[in-house]
Amino acid sequence: MTMRITRRELVQRGAAGVTILSLPGLLAACGGSSSGGGGGGEVADTLRFSNWPLYIDYDEKTKKHPTLDQFTQKTGIKVDYFEDINDNASYFAKVQGPLSQGRGIDRDIFVFTDSSRYPQLLVSKEWVEPLDKDKIPNISNLIDAQKSPTFDPDRTYSLPWQSGMTGIAWNEDVTGPVTSIQQLLEDPKLKGKVTMLTEMADSMGLVMLDSGDDPSVVTDETFDKAIGRVQKAVDDGQIRRFTGNDYAQPLTKGDLAAAVAWSGDVVQLLASNPKLKWAIPEKGAMIWTDNMFVPLEGSSPTASTYMNFVYDPKIQAQIAAYVNYVPPVKGTREELAKTDPETAKNTLIFPSDEMLSEVHSFSGEALNNEDYIQKWQTVLGA
Repeated sequence: MTMRITRRELVQRGAAGVTILSLPGLLAACGGSSSGGGGGGEVADTLRFSNWPLYIDYDEKTKKHPTLDQFTQKTGIKVDYFEDINDNASYFAKVQGPLSQGRGIDRDIFVFTDSSRYPQLLVSKEWVEPLDKDKIPNISNLIDAQKSPTFDPDRTYSLPWQSGMTGIAWNEDVTGPVTSIQQLLEDPKLKGKVTMLTEMADSMGLVMLDSGDDPSVVTDETFDKAIGRVQKAVDDGQIRRFTGNDYAQPLTKGDLAAAVAWSGDVVQLLASNPKLKWAIPEKGAMIWTDNMFVPLEGSSPTASTYMNFVYDPKIQAQIAAYVNYVPPVKGTREELAKTDPETAKNTLIFPSDEMLSEVHSFSGEALNNEDYIQKWQTVLGA
């Protein structure tokens, strides 16, 4: 899987002219410490939380995470916060062994992306604990678009951390608006100047939408139709290559005209080049979500207490102001408008209801279909 998770860091460095080809694993050992209290029914005195780098509010002066401190002040629960997830695949490889043996991993929350195959695997293999919804009254603040993902239709095991949209970005110094996937794949003026993402859910989802098909219900016919279109664009030289975050620098500099791109990246890139644009394609965009889960033997009551805390719009507004991704909590924009009205107006962070009605999720079953995975890898040249 592509290293999508450190987008913010990669974009910031890429815009500064630094090329990053790979990131070393920063995964902490998943040992057997019981500091957090396991999966019992009582709230523990410590929450052990694994997340992705640069993905929560941070005070540069105090070198602390303000909302984590507020959580401790409010509940008395200490937080051991680990920025040890660098990509879905390597982190899953780290935790798969103990979870498959029914053992805990010394964590109460970890985060996986629903455009990867892992949320569906975690749920289907019963490697995650049910949430303690009695401790999450603020779950009522979950936005409607996130209430029923294919891998967890009733949100029994998961709640969103942050989200982003996958659409089309273009550089106005190079091209006019690129408004459809058909244009991206077929416009001769863009030949060799566009990229697509290596994540199957992102790129294939957009092509399926452009073909009039539903990416949340993938069939052999709709998959083959979409992959045929992508393969033709590769064979014709329309697509220069497939990327992770590394489209950021060439798009900013004008070496690329357009790219299948993540909305959160463009928020960051605009500081380097205001000529960049991002839009939902004519037939719709994809939405991905990083989801909080409670791994086996994690303390669901403790994790659920924290989830309830961050689903308070006032707290979520503090997180959104720093990370600049799409918050899953109703009322966040209104709270942020009180302190940061400019950010609150940004529709890449706070999509309108109309925009949210145009975004779609990818089938969890399709993400775990070995035949589809192999066909996609063939297109990528892997």
